[in-house]
Amino acid sequence: MKLPNSNANSHASADVTDSQLGAPTFRNPFVYELKLTATEKIKMAVMSVTVFPVRLLATASLMLLAWPFALAASLGRTPFTLETQSLWRRCVDLALRAIMRAMWFCGGFHWIRVKGERASPSQAPILTLAPHSSYFDAIPVTMTMASIVAKAESKSIPVWGTLINFIRPVFVSRADPDSRRNTVEEIKRRAQSGGAWPQIMIFPEGTCTNRSSLLRYKPGAFIPGVPVQPVVLRYLNKLDTITWTWQGPGAFKILWLTLCQFHNPMELEYLPVYTPSEEERKDPALFANNVRLIMAKALQLPLTELSFDDCQLSISQGLLHIPSNSSLLEFNRLVRLLRLQGGTTDAVLQQQASRARKLCGDRLGLEDFALYLNLPLSEAVRQLHHLLDQRGEGAVDVRLYVVALSVVCRPSRSMDTLRLAFRMFEAEEAGVREEDLEAVLSAALGVRVDACRLVAAMETTTGKITYDELQHFAELHPNFCQRYLSSSPPPPQTNGFTRAQRRKQD
Repeated sequence: MKLPNSNANSHASADVTDSQLGAPTFRNPFVYELKLTATEKIKMAVMSVTVFPVRLLATASLMLLAWPFALAASLGRTPFTLETQSLWRRCVDLALRAIMRAMWFCGGFHWIRVKGERASPSQAPILTLAPHSSYFDAIPVTMTMASIVAKAESKSIPVWGTLINFIRPVFVSRADPDSRRNTVEEIKRRAQSGGAWPQIMIFPEGTCTNRSSLLRYKPGAFIPGVPVQPVVLRYLNKLDTITWTWQGPGAFKILWLTLCQFHNPMELEYLPVYTPSEEERKDPALFANNVRLIMAKALQLPLTELSFDDCQLSISQGLLHIPSNSSLLEFNRLVRLLRLQGGTTDAVLQQQASRARKLCGDRLGLEDFALYLNLPLSEAVRQLHHLLDQRGEGAVDVRLYVVALSVVCRPSRSMDTLRLAFRMFEAEEAGVREEDLEAVLSAALGVRVDACRLVAAMETTTGKITYDELQHFAELHPNFCQRYLSSSPPPPQTNGFTRAQRRKQD
C-alpha cells in the first residue's frame, strides 16, 4: 500500500481522500491528540486550584436542582402517548431550560451565538446536527428540549437519566434484535405526526470525531422522508479541550480542562430547511448525502466516506495495534465501496489466500487486478490498485491485498492474519524472508515498517522466520509492534468509558 512512515505524527492521515477525485487529504477523524504548551500548563494549574472546584460544584448543584423538575414532569407519561402540554408542564420546561443554561454558563459557556432561525416541528420534524465531537454537544439539546435517540440503558443513569427521560427520547436497545427497526418506525411515526410531537435531534454521523471532516451519515434521520433542518456546531476555542474521540483525552480530562478554560465560545447555526425530492424520499442514502454536502459547505469541511465501522477498525485491540495514521482506513473504505468485504468469512479468506499463493508473487497491473477481483474497471478499483502499489511501479502483489483484507474483516485476530500471510509467502522450505515479513507487517499495519530490529531480536539462524517462531516471540513480547517496529509511542488507549458505553445512536 501507499504507506506512511510508522513514526508519523498521529494527526497525519493515510491517503484518506474525499469521494471526489482531487480532494485534499486530512487526518484520521477518530483520533485527537491534545498538546499543551508550557504557558497553557501553567494556566491550567492555576485554574485547577481556583476556578475549577467552584465551577464543578456549581454545575453539579444545578444538575441536581434540575432533577426534581424533570422527575415531576415525567410522572404519568407513557412512551407512545403525547399528553396535552398543560400550563404547569410549560412552566417546568421553561425552568429546566433556565437551569440547564445556567449550568453551561457555570461551565464556561458564557454566551452561545445562534445564527439562523429554528424551524417549527411542523416545518421540520427532524434536526440533523454535525459535526458530532463531544458530550458538550448536549448543549443544543438542553437549549431546545428536542427529543433525541438514546440507549435504553441511559434511563437508569442517576439524575441524568431522569433529564433524558423528560425530553421524550426514542430509546434503542442493543439487546433487542428488533430494536433498530422499531426505532426507525418510532422516528417515522413522530416525524409524520404533523408537528404534534417535539422535534427529534439526531447526529447522523453516529459517533464522535475530531471535526476534521464529516463522516458518512447513517440513514436513520432520512428514512422517514420528511423535511429536515441541518444544524451545524462550531467550537471556537483557541485551545481545543472539547473534542472527545475514541483515541485521545478521556472523559474526565476533557471535563477538567474545559472547566479550566476562562471562556468556551460556541456557535450554533440553523441552516434552511431541506425538503427532499421524490427521488430522495425513495433513496435515504442519497437524501443523507445531499444534506451532508450542504452542511460540509457551511462548515468548510471535507467529506469522507469513513464511518463508524472504520472507527471500530481504528481502535481494535488486537496484537497488531492499528496506528492512527494507518492507510487501512482508506483501504477499508474502498473495499466496502466495491462490496468486497461483505460475507468475507474465514473460509473465503482461505480461498483468497490460495488464489494469491498460486500467482507466486507475480505483480498485477490495473487491468489484471480488476480481473482478479472479478470487477469492471472503475475509479474505485484504480484507487485501490494505487493504494496497494507499494513500489509505485503500477503493479501490485495480491497477497498483500489478502493480508489487508483479513485485517479489516477481523481486526482483533492478528495472529490469524499472520498465519494466513505466512502460508502465502512461505516457499517449499519453512519460513519467510526478512523483506517478505516486512511487506506483510506493513500491509497488516497500514504503515511502512522496518523489520530489521524485530528479526535481530528474534535471533534467527536460518535467515528466515517461521510462523511458530513469530507466535512464540509475540507471546513473550505482546507489545513487539511498538517496541521493534515503530519509533512512535504506543497508541492512545480508548478513552473515557468502555466501547459499549461510547457507541452513539443513529
